[in-house]
Amino acid sequence: MHILPDRLYTAAQTREIDRTIIEDHHISGSELMSRAAKAALDILMRSWPQAKHITVFCGAGNNGGDGYDLAHQAINKGFLVDLIELGQPDKMSDEAAHARQGFLSTGHKPQAFSDQVAETDVIVDALFGTGLDRPVTSHYAEAIAAINNTVQARILSIDIASGLNADTGKVMGIAVKADITVSFLGLNQGLFTGDGPHYSGRIYFDDLETPESLYKTLPTSSQLARFEHYKPQLKPRARSAHKGDFGHLLVVGGNRGMSGAARICAESGARTGAGLISVATHPEHAHWLNLDRPELMVSAIDSATDLAKLLEKASVISFGPGLGQDTWSTPMFNSLLEVEKPMVMDADALNLLSQRPVYKSNWILTPHPGEAGRLLGMSSSEIEADRFHAVKLIQQKYGGVVVLKGSGSLICDGSTTLVSTVGNPGMASGGMGDALTGIIGGLLAQKMSLFDAASLGVILHGMAADRAAKEHGERGLLALDLLPHLRHLLNLK
Repeated sequence: MHILPDRLYTAAQTREIDRTIIEDHHISGSELMSRAAKAALDILMRSWPQAKHITVFCGAGNNGGDGYDLAHQAINKGFLVDLIELGQPDKMSDEAAHARQGFLSTGHKPQAFSDQVAETDVIVDALFGTGLDRPVTSHYAEAIAAINNTVQARILSIDIASGLNADTGKVMGIAVKADITVSFLGLNQGLFTGDGPHYSGRIYFDDLETPESLYKTLPTSSQLARFEHYKPQLKPRARSAHKGDFGHLLVVGGNRGMSGAARICAESGARTGAGLISVATHPEHAHWLNLDRPELMVSAIDSATDLAKLLEKASVISFGPGLGQDTWSTPMFNSLLEVEKPMVMDADALNLLSQRPVYKSNWILTPHPGEAGRLLGMSSSEIEADRFHAVKLIQQKYGGVVVLKGSGSLICDGSTTLVSTVGNPGMASGGMGDALTGIIGGLLAQKMSLFDAASLGVILHGMAADRAAKEHGERGLLALDLLPHLRHLLNLK
C-alpha cells in the first residue's frame, strides 16, 4: 500500500522546496524533470500494465516539460505515444524547452489539439502545474473538456489535476477528472479538501530523492490526520476502572420535531466510551427518548434554570443537535456562554453564536460550510473557495478548536491544521453531524485535549462511515449505521 507523507504544502512552499534542491543541493531542474517523468511513467505502468498507447497533453510550463520527458521515456520503452501540444514553444522555460527537444529527438512530432481525443489507453495530463491561480479558458478549457469526455481511457495527472487550485482545492472553471495524480517534492494541501479529492483520484507521491534533512528545515502549511497517531490514547482500560473515570457528557438539544438529533448525538457519545450520558431536551418528547436505550439519562427542561442543575453534574457538554432558534433554546444558549466546562458546539448553537459572537478557548466548533458562512458573515461558496483560510478565520474570531466539515474536513487550533482523508459521499445525510458532535463529546469526556478529541473524532467518524459503506454501499447510509464500526475502531479491531 502506498503511504503518503503527513506534510502538506502550499504552492509557494513547494516552489521553495524545488528552488532549495536546485540551488543548495546542486541538482538541475532538468534532472528533477527527468526523475518526475520516470516516477510518473513507472506508476502508470504499474497501475495499467495492459496499456500500450499513451496520449500526453502538454502545456507551456514546467508541468508540460514533465509531459514531454514522460513521452520521450515512454517511446524508449516501446509505447505508442501521441503528444498534444497546447503551449507555445517560444514561451517555454529552459527546462521545458530542453525536455521538448528530447521528445523531438525521437523523430516524433507534437500534434495540435482538435476537439476530440483519439482512442487511446491512457491520457497523461501535463497542462497546468501547481501554480495555476486564474480560471482556465480558451483552448485549454476545451482540451480539459475533451479529456474528461473520453470514455475508456484512464487519466493520470502530473503534479495536480489541471484546473485545480493547489492551495484551496477549488476548481478554476474546469478541471481534469483524474484517475491518478502523481505529486512530487511536496504534497499540496488543495489535493485533499474541497474539490481536490473528487478530481485527484488516487494520489501517489515521489520525493525525487530529496534528502529528508531538507524537509526538516522548511515549514509546512498543514498535515494529514492519521489514526495511527492517536492509537496510543486508545490503550486498554485499567482493570480497576469505573464510570467516573470516563466523564459525564451532557447533550443539550432536541427541540420540537428534532428529538432524533439529540438521540443520535447521545448514543454516539455513549458508544465512544463516555462513562455517563445525560440528555437535556424538550419536554414534548423527553419521556420516550431513551425507551430503547435506557443507559441515557433524559431530562425534560423548560428553562435555563432547569439546565443549570444538569450542568453542575456534567464534565463536558455537546450543545446544538436539533436545538432550534426560539424562546426555548435561546435562553439556554445564553446561559451556556457563561459555562467554563469543555463543550462541543454544533448546528443551531453555531447559528445562535453567529448572532452573538463570543471568543472562548475551551470549546470545539463543528460548522458545515453554511454554518461557517454565517459565523463569518459570508456565503457558503466563499467558504468553499478557500477552506483553509476560512477555518483559520473562524478560529481567530471564536477561539478554541474549529472543525470545518465537508470533503476533506479541516481541524484547526490556530497553530496547526489537520486535513482528514477519510469519509465518503454516503455521509451526506441527516444526523451525521449529530453523530460527530457526540463522538467528539465522548472523547472530551475521557479527558482528551480539545485538539486531539476533535481530530480523532473526525477520523473515527470518517473511518466508521467508510467501513459501513464498504459493507452495504454509500447510498442509504445512516448515522447510526456507523456505531458498530465506531466501537470496533475504538477497540483497535
